Amino acid sequence: MVGTGALVGIGLVALGLVLTPGPNMVYLVSRSVTQGRRAGLISLLGVAAGFAVYLTAAVAGLATIFVLVPALYTAVKLAGAAYLFWLAWRTLRPGGRSPFNPAPLPPDRPRRLFTMGLVTNLLNPKIAILYVSLLPQFVDPQRGHVAAQSLLLGLTQITVALTVNALIVLGAGTLAGFFARRPLWLRVQRWVMGTVLGGLAVRIAADRSRAAVATP
Repeated sequence: MVGTGALVGIGLVALGLVLTPGPNMVYLVSRSVTQGRRAGLISLLGVAAGFAVYLTAAVAGLATIFVLVPALYTAVKLAGAAYLFWLAWRTLRPGGRSPFNPAPLPPDRPRRLFTMGLVTNLLNPKIAILYVSLLPQFVDPQRGHVAAQSLLLGLTQITVALTVNALIVLGAGTLAGFFARRPLWLRVQRWVMGTVLGGLAVRIAADRSRAAVATP
């Protein structure tokens, strides 16, 4: 089965990704601040469903498809990079807003909250690259069934991501209040987040690596 080193490795990768500003964080924080923790947690359930879709695809051999059709892998990366560029521009443009100071949003029903969380995660380029290119690198065919290893590694990533995202949802209101009392900090946070999003977009767009696949 999966070695301890692989589990720790994928856990650290998952932690680094979830702490880096991205589409999931922007959506969950914005929704939690404008509509409350319950709405944020329902949205997080949609994000969890998105992880489940990626994990199912990974176990079924999604990486193999991208290896066989490199152009498809490139298209996914470029689409994700474009999405991050758009988020960065929304944050950094004149009049742009931080997710901790969002514009008023009309309350959405639970079904829409769930759906938006799902779609946001499915379009998240960080998660796509994690499951298509990074996760297979932690699989060791000599340790047994590749699909079972992928499943365990994916569940580890999901556990880390959902735990951190839940803490973000629960603390979003407190952080929003902190930034509201300190406008300078809010501007700094907005520029830091926008710069990180832009940097991620450039890195993903410029990446020339191919999808990795573990063979049994």
